[in-house]
Amino acid sequence: MFENIKKNDFEIHDLILKEKERQMSGLELIPSENLVSKSVLEALGSYPVNKYAEGYPGKRYYGGNEFIDKIEQLAINRLKLLFNAEHANVQPNSGSPANMAVYFALLSPGDKALGLKLTEGGHLTHGHKVNFSGKTYNFLQYGVDKETEMLNYDSILEQARKERPKLILSGYTAYPRKINFKKFRKICDEVGAFCMADISHIGGLCATGVHENPVPFFDVVTTTTHKTLRGPRSAVIMCKNDFAEKIDKAVFPGLQGGPHEHVITAKAVAFKEALQPEFKNYCEQIVSNAKKLADSLQSFGYRIVSNGTDTHLILVDVRNSGISGIEAEKALELAGIYCNKNTIPFETGSPWDPSGIRIGTPTLTTRGMKESEMVQVAEFIHQALLNKDNSEKLKLIKEKVKEFCSNYIFYK
Repeated sequence: MFENIKKNDFEIHDLILKEKERQMSGLELIPSENLVSKSVLEALGSYPVNKYAEGYPGKRYYGGNEFIDKIEQLAINRLKLLFNAEHANVQPNSGSPANMAVYFALLSPGDKALGLKLTEGGHLTHGHKVNFSGKTYNFLQYGVDKETEMLNYDSILEQARKERPKLILSGYTAYPRKINFKKFRKICDEVGAFCMADISHIGGLCATGVHENPVPFFDVVTTTTHKTLRGPRSAVIMCKNDFAEKIDKAVFPGLQGGPHEHVITAKAVAFKEALQPEFKNYCEQIVSNAKKLADSLQSFGYRIVSNGTDTHLILVDVRNSGISGIEAEKALELAGIYCNKNTIPFETGSPWDPSGIRIGTPTLTTRGMKESEMVQVAEFIHQALLNKDNSEKLKLIKEKVKEFCSNYIFYK
């Protein structure tokens, strides 16, 4: 691969291979990242990249879309089958514009909506005041229970009854527990709100039945196509037929012009992979690995937010180690272990210097690691944090991590 880049742009070629080496020689624990198959990689760099295709299959504003239409329709059909969706739009370029399109379709500026606080697991686009969602709409925020650090559906219902939002959003970016989507549906029905979920993190788990799939009974659901779905970095929207026209018009021409058909081609490939029986086994292993990793970290004395996980991700409170989230992130990176600093519920620090780190198991599971390997990964994490101020020790740990990872090379 990359022979033409090597010939014509050695500098970029060198950096591409260095990034591949970083991915293969380190432990990627960022829960929003994964490794795509070589088939998806090939699709991303294929000929549909050359084609403009404004519009939708069978109704384009450019000629020459005979085969592009078939590719995009395949992606749509496979996605609908994967999630049991009535309608699907595969054109959104990423999660944030997918959410934006839904808001544009269902809300007017200033309308009231309800989403989870950023510091307690929500996403920027779920109504944070610095984001377009919080600036354009009157987003109110619900939180998690102070004792359990989990959703309290009775409290959410009480807030919804009081505020009467036009839309209620569930599905999160840093919430480690299962979501009872049927309870959210009941809450929305009681107050007459649109029922929306953003399952970007747990899309693969929902598609395979490892977690509850909200698509068949929610009004609209967005998801990115990477993370646990293990496709290219992009997004999709699924909805009831009643909302199909509004959603499609919000994506095009409302927000986008020509869709990225090479990415849609890669999505189609990824959706076919996710439809295979072994993909459910993979998703089950993601969760098993996360549970084992959380248990192993607890054995070293780390506090796990909500006392565990049901998903692919774990929130670790590192304050009892005498360090902050940003210090932990930097120390782990020097040891070849990659995570992200993260706020925890009822955070006392700031988003730039929070109390926790967020880690996950999708990439490790893709590489073939199982529960026994999670014990070793926890040991690496613990040793790196213990030696956060010792650069020589961190270098030694990085060498051990590299040796360990040599047994799990995904890209040869």
